[in-house]
Amino acid sequence: MVQKTLVLIKPDGVARGLVGEIIKRFEQRGLKIIGLKLMHVDTEFAQKHYKEHVEKPFFGELMHYIRQGPVLAMVLEGKDAISFVRKLVGPTRPNDAQPGTIRGDFAHTLGPLGKNLIHASANESDAKKECELWFSTNEVCSYTRSGQEHHY
Repeated sequence: MVQKTLVLIKPDGVARGLVGEIIKRFEQRGLKIIGLKLMHVDTEFAQKHYKEHVEKPFFGELMHYIRQGPVLAMVLEGKDAISFVRKLVGPTRPNDAQPGTIRGDFAHTLGPLGKNLIHASANESDAKKECELWFSTNEVCSYTRSGQEHHY
C-alpha cells in the first residue's frame, strides 16, 4: 500500500550538514519526496507537535531540542512508507540503533534521550496528523517519479 509519512531532520542534523546524506538514503530506497521545507519551530508549534508528551518528564528537553535551530520537514511517499522509513531511521534511542540506520550511523548519545537527529511518524494515524500539521495541501506535490514502476 502506498503511504505518506512525515520525516523531520532535527536541528542537530541540519547544523551538522547531514540533510543531503539523509535525503539520499530515502531516495535511493525508492521513497518519493512530495513535500519539503526548512523552518524554525516556535514554542506554540512545538507544543502542537509534541502534545502527546506534555506530561512526560522529558517534555521540556523535547521542546528545547526542536527549537535549537532550523528543522527540515518532509513528506515522503512510497510502498509501506511508514514502517519502511522507521526501519531506515532506526530506534528512538541512539544507543539502540544498529549501524546502517540513520540514527545508528549519525545520532549522538548525549542526554537521557540522546540527540536522535530525526523524527519519523510512528503509525498511519500519526502520519496523517503530522503531515497535516506540518504541511498545507498546496505544499504537497504529487508526481510520477522516473522508475517508479520498479518500486510500487
